[in-house]
Amino acid sequence: MSNGTNYWENMDDCLQYVGGTVGAVTLSSIAAATAYYYATRPSPQIPLVPLEDQSPILDGPEQIHVSKFYKDSRDGKFLSYLHEDARTLYETFRKGAYDSNNGPCLGWREPVTAPYSWMTYNEALLRAKNFGSGLIALGLKPGPQTLVGIYSQNRPEWILFEQGCYCYSLALVPLYDTLGPDACSFIINKADLSIVAVEDDARINLLLDKAPRVLQKIIVIKEIKPATMQRAKNRGIDVLTFAEVEKLGALHNHPEVPPKPTDLCTICYTSGTTGDPKGVMLSHANLVAAICSVNLQFGDHKLRSTDIMLSFLPLAHMLERACENAVYYFGGAVGFFSGDIKRLADDLKALRPTVMPAVPRLLNRIYDKANSEAAKSKIKKLILSMAINSKEAELQKRIIRRNSIWDKLVFKKVQDNFGGNLRLLLTGSAPLAPNVLTFMRCALGCVVVEGYGQTECSAPCTLTVQGDHDTGHVGPPIACNAVKLVDVPEMEYYAIQQQGEICIKGTNVFLGYYKDPTKTAEAIDADGWLHTGDIGEWRRNGTLKVIDRRKHIFKLSQGEYIVPEKIENVYVRSQYIEQVFVHGESLKSCVVAIVVPDVEVVKRWANHNGIAGTLSVLCNNPDVKALILADMLELGKKSGLKSFEQVKDIYLHPDPFSVQNGLLTPTFKSRRPEIKNYFKPQLDDMYKTLD
Repeated sequence: MSNGTNYWENMDDCLQYVGGTVGAVTLSSIAAATAYYYATRPSPQIPLVPLEDQSPILDGPEQIHVSKFYKDSRDGKFLSYLHEDARTLYETFRKGAYDSNNGPCLGWREPVTAPYSWMTYNEALLRAKNFGSGLIALGLKPGPQTLVGIYSQNRPEWILFEQGCYCYSLALVPLYDTLGPDACSFIINKADLSIVAVEDDARINLLLDKAPRVLQKIIVIKEIKPATMQRAKNRGIDVLTFAEVEKLGALHNHPEVPPKPTDLCTICYTSGTTGDPKGVMLSHANLVAAICSVNLQFGDHKLRSTDIMLSFLPLAHMLERACENAVYYFGGAVGFFSGDIKRLADDLKALRPTVMPAVPRLLNRIYDKANSEAAKSKIKKLILSMAINSKEAELQKRIIRRNSIWDKLVFKKVQDNFGGNLRLLLTGSAPLAPNVLTFMRCALGCVVVEGYGQTECSAPCTLTVQGDHDTGHVGPPIACNAVKLVDVPEMEYYAIQQQGEICIKGTNVFLGYYKDPTKTAEAIDADGWLHTGDIGEWRRNGTLKVIDRRKHIFKLSQGEYIVPEKIENVYVRSQYIEQVFVHGESLKSCVVAIVVPDVEVVKRWANHNGIAGTLSVLCNNPDVKALILADMLELGKKSGLKSFEQVKDIYLHPDPFSVQNGLLTPTFKSRRPEIKNYFKPQLDDMYKTLD
């Protein structure tokens, strides 16, 4: 995070405390320390299920695991909802408004240095209804067969748009903020979107670059340039402001047409690592089932009306969308980040959230920064190690707190950078390394749970439970679905050995891919099981561990199967590596890799060894390459990689793969074909040398 440089500002105080204690141990100081310990000693968390047996297995040969949080799961039934009057996202929002007693709902900062301003639930409901009525006045027909698009960063208008659609049973189609014009044009065409709400001038121009004929109206949230307005007019597209649509709706005041639980709620286009995006159709019932099941599994830490959440992950991604709708359901408030990820720390400090979803990429940066700062001094490194060991020992006793001496002396800056008020953090979307997960639990002093799932099951299907501070797994199934593993013989994974492809069945599983029955049939089998493409392993206590990926398999010339993501997950643990891409070809007998070094670690090593230069210069230094390659091979050996899975050569590249340069998807997965094409000359050169 941007304020990570302040992490060790209080280290002098810490060292002074330690030094003073060592030199002046007295009976009075021992008595005072003992009194402090007992005064601040917290009670351990009580697990709501036996941690040694977290998911029952249904009778039968398939070894289907279900949830212990829903008693009917043992009969093969799945949770659909918690409250009879809250079965759609239209109803859950209204229940939250009631439970919050018209409390704060949507927060924003304008200007970005100002405190948060708040819109109440009743104001949000009225504005959403007016906006939805305005869409009907513009000619849209109420009902889930009508699709409306939105192309915007997270902001209050996003939620007014969403709830406005639900007032008239419209289904919304988010466009990823980072999608290029080609993908946006494809989605608008495929979903037949005649109206799209767009945030600003830049995004309108992106749409206009390749605007399909079906697009008739753009509703702009921010002010745009007259030239952009004229450009749209020249293409036969009307441009209205968000406020104009609200006024139009208030004038016509169309009666609401609330959705049914079975109605289509949204089509979420997955970014995809290959080919065109696929439109995942999710019903209101799908999303409500997922939200309710996760909150059930939160146990004593479930969401409440006093909660505040920071919104910064893309709302077009189902993880963020599900989290926000869960907060609204239970009457909490959501504050939106300023729009600049570099100001995230400032937003966190201004908002002081109590709950927050996060992704490994953010948490990895915090972990790396803390360890990088600690590595500058043996004393700092020792103090950090002592702090983590102490807090980890408490975790093993199921104790979570942020009032220990280590919290005050070592971890306070980390906690303050998150606002100092966090009680629950959920991480998902990609695997989080065990050491990073443990560090975050120790440093933040709050509950950190890890979930697993995908867009096709409304985001979650498993989640770690209260009191389980073990790492390396993603918890048991949630109450709305069952999970089983099926054989993948070509990769030597067999369900009888508790390994195989993860399959999901339940009330959160999607309706299918929009206008694509072929891909739907590939994803959902005849018995209703969603095949995820991920490889899992059941642990003895009934929790799931994600160990591999079925896709992106290729054969080497000698006939050996290679799963590059498996190898990448090993190599990326190297302290010298920020990103890695493993590549192989069927006509070659070995694999090679593109490596983006960790700039801080590599520069520190270079300075220590008298090597000067920018990262670009260091990437061309043979000693740096030899250092990183040797570390990769050692990691591979320790992790059990076979000889043909170990890279034979690497190319060091100074610039990270990113969404902006087209090498990552908006959910930060590698776009493998694009990376391969981008680095084709370097890959070819490595193979020429090896030949």
